[in-house]
Amino acid sequence: MIRKAKNTEEPSLKKFKFLIPLPFLIIFIGVFLWWHWATAALAENCLTFDEIKRAQNEQCKEKIFIVRKGESLSSVAKRLQQEGLIRDDLAFKLIVLSQGLTQKIQAGSFSLSASLTPREIGFNLTHGTNDVWLTFPEGWRKEEFAQRLKANLNNFDSEQFLQLALTHEGELFPDTYLISKQASPAAVFNLFYNNFQKKFDKELENSLAKLGWSKKEVLILASLVEREVKNDQDRPLVAGILVKRLKAGWPLQVDAALQYAIGSEKCKQKIKEDEKCDWWDPVKKEDLSIDSPYNTYKNKGLPPTPICNPGLASIKAVIDPQESDYWFYLSDGQGKIHFARTIEEHQKNIEEYLK
Repeated sequence: MIRKAKNTEEPSLKKFKFLIPLPFLIIFIGVFLWWHWATAALAENCLTFDEIKRAQNEQCKEKIFIVRKGESLSSVAKRLQQEGLIRDDLAFKLIVLSQGLTQKIQAGSFSLSASLTPREIGFNLTHGTNDVWLTFPEGWRKEEFAQRLKANLNNFDSEQFLQLALTHEGELFPDTYLISKQASPAAVFNLFYNNFQKKFDKELENSLAKLGWSKKEVLILASLVEREVKNDQDRPLVAGILVKRLKAGWPLQVDAALQYAIGSEKCKQKIKEDEKCDWWDPVKKEDLSIDSPYNTYKNKGLPPTPICNPGLASIKAVIDPQESDYWFYLSDGQGKIHFARTIEEHQKNIEEYLK
């Protein structure tokens, strides 16, 4: 019997079972072509990967880009793309993440150009900002402003700044500012003063006219309230007490005004020598007899100038003080205010909270 030889060839489907599916093949070819183009560009132009992601050419002019305080990487990347400094915000984020720079991006202003690579822009945003964010708290006097400026700006002339601010205590508005490290004393003074003018708006000006107060009087009294009270809730009540004392012809008896006089004398030489000084030492019993126009224990009426730079809460408290039966107050060690209607109640508070 003749037998047919077995067919040793596998079926055609089995022969091609390892063929790459068409969609994957297309992707593979696309990636290969892109890589071929990229490597050719790199070889020809000696570029790194992120350099082919430049937004524009080398002739692009620099522009100032400001990173806001607390701004996220995604927000920064999106705005960089919107301003034409990078082409792809996702690529920028990947580069920054790969370099471990996410938490190192600084708030401030930076001179950037679209001719920079994403890597270079990321590096610039973490090194050498042109500006610095500085906070000046409510209740600081002009000398404290000057000391912070000198400590953070390049070659800052604090004496020139103090000369400009000499008659403007109370009008350097406490706030957080973005300031150029190269800023002049005049530029910084104008920054503070212009912000004060903006905050002390027409509404507040009109309120002054109705009350019959001058702006200087309001600022003097607001500066006393600022230093005497830590809690905004208590400011209108303390302002009301001080207004009552003024109208009744009482001495104001405000410790903070005495502190201002003592600090001015004690620290005037130290600030010239850039030495640290405590401008607000606690008042001692022997200080009550100091001969100074700022001694509101000996002198009736307001001191001659503001003793610090108050915030809006204190200014508004003076313009709209809260009426009460209280004539006395004191602040305990935690900054809590205790009120009294009579000298006997006040003395009891002194015994309980200050001794």
